[in-house]
Amino acid sequence: MSITDQAIARGHDARGDQARSYQIRTFGCQMNVHDSERLAGLLEVAGYRRAAPEEAADVVVLNTCAVRENADNRLYGNLGHLRSVKQRQPGMQIAVGGCLAQKDKGEIVRRAPWVDVVFGTHNIGALPALLERARVLDEAQVELKDALERFPSTLPARRESAYSAWVAISVGCNNTCTFCIVPSLRGREQDRRPGDVLAEIRALVSEGVVEITLLGQNVNSYGAAFGDRQAFGKLLRACGEIDGLERVRFTSPHPRDFTTDVIAAMAQTPNVMPQLHMPLQSGSNAVLRAMRRAYRRDRYLQIIDEVRAAIPDAAITTDIIVGFPGETERDFTDTIDVVRKARFTSAFTFQYSKRPGTPAAEMGEQVPAAVVRERYERLTAVVEEITWAENRALLGRELEVLVAEGEGRKDTATRRVSGRARDGRLVHLAPGDLAPRPGDIVRVTVTHAAPHHLIADRPPLQVRRTRAGDAWQAATAMIPNGRADRAESAASDGEEAPRHPARAGSPVLLGMPAVGRPGNA
Repeated sequence: MSITDQAIARGHDARGDQARSYQIRTFGCQMNVHDSERLAGLLEVAGYRRAAPEEAADVVVLNTCAVRENADNRLYGNLGHLRSVKQRQPGMQIAVGGCLAQKDKGEIVRRAPWVDVVFGTHNIGALPALLERARVLDEAQVELKDALERFPSTLPARRESAYSAWVAISVGCNNTCTFCIVPSLRGREQDRRPGDVLAEIRALVSEGVVEITLLGQNVNSYGAAFGDRQAFGKLLRACGEIDGLERVRFTSPHPRDFTTDVIAAMAQTPNVMPQLHMPLQSGSNAVLRAMRRAYRRDRYLQIIDEVRAAIPDAAITTDIIVGFPGETERDFTDTIDVVRKARFTSAFTFQYSKRPGTPAAEMGEQVPAAVVRERYERLTAVVEEITWAENRALLGRELEVLVAEGEGRKDTATRRVSGRARDGRLVHLAPGDLAPRPGDIVRVTVTHAAPHHLIADRPPLQVRRTRAGDAWQAATAMIPNGRADRAESAASDGEEAPRHPARAGSPVLLGMPAVGRPGNA
């Protein structure tokens, strides 16, 4: 057996017993965020420690996305910067994973020979061993698998939040949307067994988590792999039976797979939040056909009507692509028409750009960039007009907010805290004398509305201290150099508390013998 095969990943400096530090930079979708939590957990089990914000890390991992515009430029721009850092820091290692690594394979090492490890979407569990192998052999290691080796949720995780968590119920995708490269990089859909999903959720709740987001590339097609087309609705109802689980969300469903039993499960399960993110992509039937989206505008609007009939206060959000090849002005106005009829709470809008390896990249009638940009500006103006009106309708309403950290970038300056209402809206609120902690539940009155957030500047009507807040406080207390005390005083002063306290403790080993955020690319 070679030294490569015998190598055991160990995150310690070769010159001594000091733990090596790591940093993970995540690009793209919620699935990548979930994978990064697993990568962090793997590295910490192997003996690495997370680098402090001001520290130059010994290992930098870039978890890439191939979907977003200019993904390649962002990757190689980051690698160019890291090259000079590595030259100044002997022994530093650079690893590249994720969808772009799966797509480009050995091309990454050819263009950036200072990269030490390249791994794909199907073998994230191999990262610690690949780092050790690259260090022992002093040569780059490129390992990519064509199929999933191990479901990511069985790997250890370093969660970013003490009170909220992602739970992957499936990986991969069976759709063939012409603009998307994800199926070829993440493979066909594979579903976890319901018992495994529920066991993970119960383990999270036992640690203080009160909110989970069910995650899948096409979350509501869950069950197709084991022959139960109603499995997703059943899973939502089963989540409703877990004591201590207060909020359940999911992302992202596909309109093609949206069924009445899922709507009924949402309406009848109290801890399933009145929120739905359902990608539209286009309001033109001709463009939807060219995209290979297996629904049409009337069906999409029908689903929205059915959801609002069952859940009147539901907040519906979406994704829209502007300038898909062949899109005419009439097609674009059809999209605007659907946006006005749907009354979205918010919309993620994108200017179409070619993604190499997708059928759309080879289509004729590519829309000129100037036209795409002009349509995009018109669309975002309409979306903002509607979202602002929908938010103003909530003035004077009472909302229940789960206090979060990292949501309000200006909280320190405004002396507010921030969180999410049950329907997913972002709310900035005055903390009052009770100083809610991240994870606590606050009831507030909306005093101001903006297009993308709400403000509640009166003192909270109620602050409910929760197990989740206790978990946040306990995790914060584990941060060295007295930061826990500063977190307590910061909450009292209305200042922004330290970010990511959950990083300080031991990693969570979900789906494994030991037990220790958060939708669609």
